[in-house]
Amino acid sequence: MKTRIYPLEGVRNFRDFGGYASRYGGAVKPGLLFRSGHYGEASPADIAAIEALGIALQADLRRPDEREKQPGRWSAPTTITHDGGRETEAPHTRFLQEVEVNAEAADGWMNTYYQMAPYKAHHTEMFGDWFRQLAALDGDQAGLVNCAAGKDRTGILCALTHHVLGVSEADIREDYELTNKAVNVSLFLPDAAKYFNDMLGKHHDTEVYRPFLGVRLRYLETAFATMNAESGSIDAYLTDHLGVDDAMQQAIRDRLIER
Repeated sequence: MKTRIYPLEGVRNFRDFGGYASRYGGAVKPGLLFRSGHYGEASPADIAAIEALGIALQADLRRPDEREKQPGRWSAPTTITHDGGRETEAPHTRFLQEVEVNAEAADGWMNTYYQMAPYKAHHTEMFGDWFRQLAALDGDQAGLVNCAAGKDRTGILCALTHHVLGVSEADIREDYELTNKAVNVSLFLPDAAKYFNDMLGKHHDTEVYRPFLGVRLRYLETAFATMNAESGSIDAYLTDHLGVDDAMQQAIRDRLIER
């Protein structure tokens, strides 16, 4: 694919996650599956560019408190949200306010988050709704998955979508890690660390913030391992826990795989 990462002005990590080869033959059609961060800072130019993509379905995986703090300036005609999971402040912010925080502890916190995320009730309801609505789209209508940063909750759901579409494990992991390039973690990490330290009144080492700005493949592996351990397999997680049956998966493949 010539274009996977879209360098928008106020929407982070916007990219096309189609275009990968499928074990079912052919490849996932490009231009019909997108992923990103939130739309609270989307510019008029961003909105025009996004609207030109024909996105009919959006899964906004953010908690209600996140949506209230940063209302989106754009949304798709059909937008999946959930009122569960409300927090008074972001869980990672509470962690960063602790007295003893170092890079190893931050890495461990994020890894534990990926262990819990697949089975949070509000996540599984939205994950299931995404597949149900994706299967019902017509023709060249596109779908979009987003959360706050477009990397963790979004990363898990996009990986599951790739699994349904027969994308190889190597390509699933490559797409997940593409966040680090899309948000240019190494360039922006020092400024992000200073911003959060000033906001929190802390002096955490810069590396403490790396897991919250980018991704590590170990985290996705933890999510998959948890699904395998708790449900027996990724396929069983999809069918038994999310209610995404074989017919629904086939409908998604029929529309999104170009043979």
